[in-house]
Amino acid sequence: MLQLSALHHIAIICSDYERSKNFYTEILGFQPIQEVYRAERQSYKLDLALNGTYLIELFSFPNPPQRVSRPEACGLRHLAFAVEDIQKEAQTLANLGILAEPIRVDEYTGKKFTFFSDPDDLPIELYQY
Repeated sequence: MLQLSALHHIAIICSDYERSKNFYTEILGFQPIQEVYRAERQSYKLDLALNGTYLIELFSFPNPPQRVSRPEACGLRHLAFAVEDIQKEAQTLANLGILAEPIRVDEYTGKKFTFFSDPDDLPIELYQY
């Protein structure tokens, strides 16, 4: 068995770099750590942190293929973020013009959750702790 310590990062390829950069920093509140342009790959790479913890690498590539979202395909299903007050955060999304699914209750934990999508339709879950 491997001796894993923690999740290091999640890599996300976006279709519109500026739109996704704005979404992850201005909407979700990630802080940029380092941004580089790799000319040989015609690609931006933006390292993002949440509450000081490095979590996401946001990439741009020329003409990436579309992500299969629905019906659900094998592979990464969604990103999930813990929130203290799901009603408040769902209202914040609505105020920003972002459509979230109705809040549901996890049948096993009794906790509330909802889903919305990033600019490339990657599902994102908010889960009340």
